[in-house]
Amino acid sequence: MNVQGLAAIVTGGASGLGAATGRALAAAGARVALLDLDGAAAITLAAEIDGLGLACDVADAGSAEAAVARAAAAHGAARILVNCAGIAPAARIVGRDGPASLDAFARVIQVNLIGSFNLMRLVAAGAAGLELLDGGERGVIVSTASIAAYEGQVGQAAYAASKAGVVGLTLPAARELASLGIRVCAIAPGLFATPMVRGLPEAVQDTLGAAVPFPARLGRPEEYADLVLAIVANPMLNGETIRLDGALRMQAR
Repeated sequence: MNVQGLAAIVTGGASGLGAATGRALAAAGARVALLDLDGAAAITLAAEIDGLGLACDVADAGSAEAAVARAAAAHGAARILVNCAGIAPAARIVGRDGPASLDAFARVIQVNLIGSFNLMRLVAAGAAGLELLDGGERGVIVSTASIAAYEGQVGQAAYAASKAGVVGLTLPAARELASLGIRVCAIAPGLFATPMVRGLPEAVQDTLGAAVPFPARLGRPEEYADLVLAIVANPMLNGETIRLDGALRMQAR
């Protein structure tokens, strides 16, 4: 699929992987709507790429419905969705103060997994009414999993479970939406230089990067965005979760 002139939505679009993806899609000619809980930051970045910035809580049905409707009014129904919104609080199942907060666990699932499904259902419904492009495609959806889905570490129970859910969602969604000409993939990044990681001391960042077999560094958000564009461009990529981790396999701690 050639992204030139197509409408795209990127969640978590104000920073990190989402911001890099929004920039890459805009540079390739897409009309990009950036959705983020931080609406002001989304609007600021959108102004730089001639896009649309919108405040959106992906875990809330009404908020997502309103944001997708506003994006469609500005750009037309989206053919491309990239789910980058997510949270990653760490907590042990049983810590010094007793059992983990059930509300905190549920919030991670709500944002990372249900939020991805929330936007998937809305964008797919809009794309279903669009004309078929050359090759019979109507749209592409890319969600963000994590290598934690496969090798979740101590303290990552909620995060790993949420990202494993994204992996599990990808194939059945691709099978179901195939009849509409909509492809569904996911990317499972390893250690990337997102704002959360960049907030750590430089020595810690260097140690994390050195754990990656090759290249022995943190991934760059632009490399995630490059893979998104490759998925969109290649019609045979469907139903797949692609690890983007430099051959890293996480240890227990």
